[in-house]
Parts: sequence; structure tokens; C-alpha cells
Amino acid sequence: MVANALSVDVEDWFQVGAFETVIARDDWAALEHRVEANTDRVLALFGEGGVKATFFTLGWVAERYPALMRRIADAGHEVASHGWDHQRVFTMGPEQFRADIGRARAVLEDATGQKVSGYRAPSFSIDVRTPWAHQVLAEEGYAYSSSVAPIGHDHYGWADAPRRAYRPVAGSDLIELPVTTARFLGREVTTGGGFFRLLPGSVVQGAIRAMNKGGQPAVFYFHPWEVDPGQPRVDNAPFKSKLRHYSRLGAMAGKLRTLFAAHRWDRTDRVAAAEAALLDRAPALEVAA
Repeated sequence: MVANALSVDVEDWFQVGAFETVIARDDWAALEHRVEANTDRVLALFGEGGVKATFFTLGWVAERYPALMRRIADAGHEVASHGWDHQRVFTMGPEQFRADIGRARAVLEDATGQKVSGYRAPSFSIDVRTPWAHQVLAEEGYAYSSSVAPIGHDHYGWADAPRRAYRPVAGSDLIELPVTTARFLGREVTTGGGFFRLLPGSVVQGAIRAMNKGGQPAVFYFHPWEVDPGQPRVDNAPFKSKLRHYSRLGAMAGKLRTLFAAHRWDRTDRVAAAEAALLDRAPALEVAA
């Protein structure tokens, strides 16, 4: 069986892109923090399912919960970077981005004692507007990124991007692992996060099986707040944002258990390394972004 990349974007309920226009960063410290307890729930689900995963973690979270980072690493999971405070890449310039990922990496490595080699952009915000972002990651020595969503979406997406692993920077070993997509009602959607909660399980399962049948790993993601139906409600958020964020939170844990049992899963760094080896053996398959 092909090993698929299982990943968690570690951020608290108030740090999501859906609420960025109604919750100010300056207010984060005063809000109820639920990320530690929710991430521990995710760790328990992974232990129950016997799976290993990658935790793409905000530096803001790691700075406040270093013991949580150590628990993740001690359980055999990978800790990777999600940037500092969920600022989208296309809102930054190259040097601001370099500073952001450098600050996050330092805190993550200090907390775990392990090298951070992977990165995921907040809200999959490496896209056609940021042709320089992969270059910066390559210069900073990252082995892989999983920051591209090859879909069209009002919040994120790079519809023309490849749908399999590729090397986005000529002459660099950096691998990009795009998140896996599915076709639903004539529309291309991601298979993780809110779409996973809302879509019939057969849609996501079918997309993963199709990737594996072609010898390719799927890349799946979700967030710790998605296993927390009791989280605070943001009443002044846009209706669409509330619909995406709160729908079927209570069903998430059960859907995850089913998903874990149906496929083979591994950490993203190991999946990226396997894909890099394949590209090395078949360079003609590489696609330049």
C-alpha cells in the first residue's frame, strides 16, 4: 500500500483565516486557549489508530506550549512549521517571509530539540502571487513544502499547480507536496479540513484510492479545533465563514477513525523523501511550477 501523508495544522480556534477580519491578533492572548487540549485529543486519536503524522505548528503556539511540542515529538510524530502567526504568504514580501519562517523554526526546534525540515503556508497561501516563496524555502534549507492547494477558492488556491509531488525550484532538492483534491458536483475541492467534514466520506476515500492506484500518495490535513464541538462561537463572523468553521464538528473524530483504518498513513517528511527518491530516478516526471 502507498503511504499517504497525514498532517495536522496546529492553530487555535481564533487563528483561522475565516475569522481574520473579526478577531484581531492583538486580542489573541486574552481569548480562551483550547489548542493544547485539542491537540492532545488528536494525539490520542493517532495513538488509537496506530498512525504517525506531521504537526505543522504555528510558532505562536509552540512558544506558549513547548511541553506540547515535546509530547508530539516524543510520540514519534514530526513537528514542522506553519509560520509564526498565520499570516498569509501573499501578504508578505520575500524578506518578511524569511523572517517569519526563521522565527517560527527557531522556537519549534528549541521546543523539540529536533530539526524542522518541512513547511506549510497558512491557508495554502503559496500561489501564483508568490513565485519567490519556494525559492526562499530552498535557500533556508527546507527539504519540503506542503503549501499548495491546486483548486480555485475564494480564500486560497492555485488552480493550475501540479497535483503530484514536484520540485518548484530549478537546481534545488526542495519538494512541494500539494494537498490532495477531489471532484465533487463539477468542482475541484480539497479533501481535508472543512471539505472533509462536509463531504460524503466516499468522495474523500475515492480521491485517496485514485491517487494510490496511480502509485501516488495522498496528502490529507485537518486542524485540532475540528475535533472540538464545544469551542466558542464567533457570532459576528460572516455567515459563510461560520458555516465552514462549525459544521459537523461533532462528526469529525468518527470520520477520522474510519479514514485512518482505510489507508496507510505516515509522516509528511517520510512521504516527501520517498517522492524525492522517485523524482531522482525519473527526472523527466518533474514539473516546474
